[in-house]
Amino acid sequence: MRRRYIAAFASTLLLAAPALAQTKHTRPIRLIVPYVPGGGSDTIGRILAPYLTDEFGQQVVIDNRGGANSTIGTHLIARAAPDGHTFGMIDSAFVINPAVQDKLPYDTLKDFTPMAMVRAAPLVLLVHPSMPVQTLKEFIAYAKARPGKLTYGSAGTGSGQHMAGAQFHKAAALDIIHVPYKGSGQAMADLLGAQIALMYITQSVANPHIAGGKLRPLAISAAKRSRFNPDVITFAEAGFPSVNSVTINGIIAPAGMPRDVVQRVNALIVRLLKSRELEKKLPDLETEGEPLSAEQFGAWIRAEVEKWQKVLK
Repeated sequence: MRRRYIAAFASTLLLAAPALAQTKHTRPIRLIVPYVPGGGSDTIGRILAPYLTDEFGQQVVIDNRGGANSTIGTHLIARAAPDGHTFGMIDSAFVINPAVQDKLPYDTLKDFTPMAMVRAAPLVLLVHPSMPVQTLKEFIAYAKARPGKLTYGSAGTGSGQHMAGAQFHKAAALDIIHVPYKGSGQAMADLLGAQIALMYITQSVANPHIAGGKLRPLAISAAKRSRFNPDVITFAEAGFPSVNSVTINGIIAPAGMPRDVVQRVNALIVRLLKSRELEKKLPDLETEGEPLSAEQFGAWIRAEVEKWQKVLK
């Protein structure tokens, strides 16, 4: 009886240890967004801030640090102390930048602690209705007959939209000219005006134009058909499984962030995603698959960095 009691008491102490070792938060938490206000990362960061404030009992303050395709703000995240008081938002540029920029001021795989993926949104291939194609197969034939004459727009060189096109055009052996813009809004305006022929964009942006008949969807880069557009085939269904570019948003921290802080952030995001609580404030939020653990998110980042380096090469 005594041995069983001692064993049970020891187990209780072990279970209580993480709570006793919980990191103390003594001042406001900074959430660095490496973009100017108003974009997708900024919007999601501001939606998450009150939930993070409640979780840690300290005000979470958004710190917008835009510039250099997100590398300025991301560098600040890397340089911050890993004491639980600095988090950062990332998007697809985080995993693509190592492939498109010769020298970054930080090491993408060593200088950060991945905490949670908030969003993974596939991209849909859109064409202007004036193009005489109804399916992806017809589009491929149409493009092959016009090498170097069609153009596609993106939010900029190295953006997820650019990379989606690079993947598909290589896989389908298409000669289509990339036109980088300073933002997806400008590219979308030119697509609506038939100044460019096609574009790869998230469904949240595309769907109003699809519903109004102003743009035509041909395929989507999702692993399976989207609940938002169930009639649109995936690139994999069409025989192009390598076309898997997605737009993501996630939360990272400086390298060496305490494990308990990482677990609390990840558990919070997982709960919000599973309950679809975030969709109440962002109805067009797109996510794919089950929420990832912090370890799975880290593995995803490593795989994406390697993938895009191969694509760009």
